[in-house]
Amino acid sequence: QVQLVESGGGLVQAGGSLRLSCAASGRTFSRYAMGWFRQAPGKERESVAATSWSGGGTYYADSVKGRFTISRDNAKNTVYLQMNSLKPEDTAVYYCAADTASGAQLVGPYLEEYDYWGQGTQVTVSS
Repeated sequence: QVQLVESGGGLVQAGGSLRLSCAASGRTFSRYAMGWFRQAPGKERESVAATSWSGGGTYYADSVKGRFTISRDNAKNTVYLQMNSLKPEDTAVYYCAADTASGAQLVGPYLEEYDYWGQGTQVTVSS
């Protein structure tokens, strides 16, 4: 069983920054492909970013490229999402997810491949 706990969400003005963290349980975190997703009211959950086991491989949705950075610290069992130049359309609940079963180093945007999810953290960007 893997537990994921997100933190760092909040209210920020457009143009501001936030850093989300996701702390994971489990002894083999360095073998989990990790991803960040978000879901706005009335919309489907969408991929934001993903990172490979080592952090050397990454994926970003077009909507966040150049503004968001995903990283991980395997010694701390934690994955991060640095969000800069935030826009009102970034407002959503942000979820981290782990793929512990497929064996793929980088899963990317494929939501169905992730088998563990956090409870989410709210990010609200005001205009």
